[in-house]
Amino acid sequence: MLRYHALALTACLGLLGAPALAVADDATDPVVATVGSLEIHKSELDLAVANLDPQLAQLPDEQKKVAALSSAIDVKLLAGDAVKEGLDKDAEFQRRLAFIKDRELHNAYFKKHVIDGVTDDEVKARYEKEIASLPKQEEVHARHILVKTEDEAKAIIKDLDAGKDFAEIAKEKSTDPSKSDGGDLGYFTKGRMVPEFEKAAFALKPGEYTKTPVKTQFGYHVIKVEDTRTAPPPKLEAVQDQVRQLVMRDKYLALIAKAKTDTKVEIMDEDLRKGYEEVSKQQPDEAPKP
Repeated sequence: MLRYHALALTACLGLLGAPALAVADDATDPVVATVGSLEIHKSELDLAVANLDPQLAQLPDEQKKVAALSSAIDVKLLAGDAVKEGLDKDAEFQRRLAFIKDRELHNAYFKKHVIDGVTDDEVKARYEKEIASLPKQEEVHARHILVKTEDEAKAIIKDLDAGKDFAEIAKEKSTDPSKSDGGDLGYFTKGRMVPEFEKAAFALKPGEYTKTPVKTQFGYHVIKVEDTRTAPPPKLEAVQDQVRQLVMRDKYLALIAKAKTDTKVEIMDEDLRKGYEEVSKQQPDEAPKP
């Protein structure tokens, strides 16, 4: 039988107040195990599964449940003993419990008003706003033929001048992997190629090829531009997760700003106050995750 280690279950800290959980509706939240007089409900087991150690989280579902139940039982066992010793009345424990309660309430509010509050329409609107603010970028669709020597490149240019097909020459003579596609590199914007290659490619018009070899660290190139265009923006489907994060960030910052307006924050320590004011001037890059 696989031996499971006791796990630190953040969400199961509520188990320390186990007697209060006994009022759960057994019809919708059945008891899956008892530890003395304490009960473990399905909802608690689900929390334990959700908070498994990452290594155990890779196990098959049934094994995950067993691991989570083992952990929940361990928590209940020691929690019960802790209550018998009166540790639940300890001042330090009460401070930690109050902090955890506030943090979990923050997370619940965050989930309700930020995570669950984001609509598809908001994501689409933010996407369109971001796209509209993007600078226009030119990109070219180019082919190239790469050879080792300048003389080879010059000979290829003569063949092109004589009317030979660029793609066919690339398939025959290029040393670049793109030779199988006739030297086709697709569309690219500035900054994607080495400087010498980029300078030559962006100086050409559609249908033109370089009349002199272009030397780079890879060898000698003959480049032909097939087309130029303004680079299309990424599709919403490709960036919607990032855009959703932006919407979530703005919602979170708005909630914090309103809360600070509605509720007075007073910091007694002068150094802490100055530090807090300085930090508050700098908006976070993203909303925290609960």
